[in-house]
Amino acid sequence: MILVQLTALETLNVMIQTRIRGEIELSFEKVRSFIAVDVADGAILKRITDCQAELTRTGADLKPVESENIHATLRFLGEVQVPLLDQVKSELAQVAFQSFLVELRGVGAFPSPRRPNVVWIGITKGGEELQGIFSRLEPRLRGLGFAADRKGFSPHITIGRVKSGRNREALYSGIMGMSDVEFGSMTVESIRLKKSTLTPKGPIYTTIYEQKAKS
Repeated sequence: MILVQLTALETLNVMIQTRIRGEIELSFEKVRSFIAVDVADGAILKRITDCQAELTRTGADLKPVESENIHATLRFLGEVQVPLLDQVKSELAQVAFQSFLVELRGVGAFPSPRRPNVVWIGITKGGEELQGIFSRLEPRLRGLGFAADRKGFSPHITIGRVKSGRNREALYSGIMGMSDVEFGSMTVESIRLKKSTLTPKGPIYTTIYEQKAKS
């Protein structure tokens, strides 16, 4: 009987130690994360993929963003430890906003269409609302110890990244030819804290937390 009790206690002790080690490891785990507005409207995504295909046909070294990953980034957070990410959720929950309309229009590039590294679609209507959310969110993130976002906020949706200067002139012509194209409008009803898992085939984004607009 005593032997059975000792064995049970040893088993319990091992389980407790294993759980503690798991919690410690989890506290040191880092998650590549960002805060964004996802583009989920099927008609808009179809126009964007058509645009990507047309730019790819220029022969430029362009890697299009996968349609399931297309979004407007409000704030890139980087590699964040899990306990701090929980605090980000709490702060994000305090950022209240009403749903609003966003209009996507025009193709451009950073740093410029002549020397493109990132190809984007502009956000015209709704840009001020997104800027307002960013402005309310930023001091909360600074309070958690995040460094200031030196780039600030520029409302856009990244649709491709340029890997080299191959056929740069043709890409420039393609971008300028779509500088005023309308891609449609959508209603922003939530902002999301996203996890980015990097893989050889490209990043996989998953939603960690969603802050919905107030009704």
